[in-house]
Amino acid sequence: MMGLVYKSTGSWYQIKDEAGKLYQARIKGRFKIDGLTSTNPIAVGDYINFEIENAEEATVVIDEIRPRKNYITRQSPHNRNLQHIIASNLDQSLLMATLRAPKTSTGFLDRFLVASEAFHVPPILVFNKSDVYKEKDLIKFEEIKKVYEPLGYPVYLVSVSENSGLEKIQELLKAKTTLLSGHSGVGKSSFINFLLPQAVIKTNEVSDWSGKGLHTTTFAEMYDLPFGGRIIDTPGLREFALMDIPKAELSHYFPEMRALINECRFNNCMHISEPECAVKKAVENGGIHPERYFSYLNILDSMEENKYS
Repeated sequence: MMGLVYKSTGSWYQIKDEAGKLYQARIKGRFKIDGLTSTNPIAVGDYINFEIENAEEATVVIDEIRPRKNYITRQSPHNRNLQHIIASNLDQSLLMATLRAPKTSTGFLDRFLVASEAFHVPPILVFNKSDVYKEKDLIKFEEIKKVYEPLGYPVYLVSVSENSGLEKIQELLKAKTTLLSGHSGVGKSSFINFLLPQAVIKTNEVSDWSGKGLHTTTFAEMYDLPFGGRIIDTPGLREFALMDIPKAELSHYFPEMRALINECRFNNCMHISEPECAVKKAVENGGIHPERYFSYLNILDSMEENKYS
């Protein structure tokens, strides 16, 4: 029988069969998936085959994972050398961000976008809490929009608390499986409560002393949307660690740099200090935004030499 994984709690999984019936599932033995070193062999969004273990208690055993069309990972918080699969079989990813309470840095946006590019998951950037933004915040939002939209990344401004701008976002979610991500405190749970009032997802305020969000989601969980499609809620991420991207390939995941790579003098140009570098020239001429270039350098610097070189 085939099922779809809706929730992972580490050792047990909640799956739904093709008729919509829910089961509690566990893994049969160990799974090795395409050489991927992961802390969790099965992720939310996986299609699996299963056998009934106990019909009365609706428990089943997962004996096979079906091929994934894609997946997205982060670095395991417990082991820097392992990956944690956030979700799989995605049509798109939605990053919810805020310009205050808490502030989402452009560096975090860029890491998210690089991960989305690397895993072939089209991203959407949604800035929440427009109702608390001051004039300088709105100016900043317009600046961000001017940087990212020409690169092919849709950027939206909403207020979940005031139901402002949400109809367009809801339209984007129809008939698609969407990964919802972002820092804790940006309003992901409130957004899901808007989409699914019956779900009543727990929400938390932002910590006064740190300005950072308080974690409310412990495990990834997928929800069926009443208007068609699914959304996957993820634990609040404070950092996107990029795994398995060689340093020499990082610029390939910046679209504005990727378009210029063949114009550099050297095939292995890292766009740092090499002569006749088309990327650096574009930064100087305004063709590439300086903040994007600085993000590239910061990400490059954070990659471990022995792992990514």
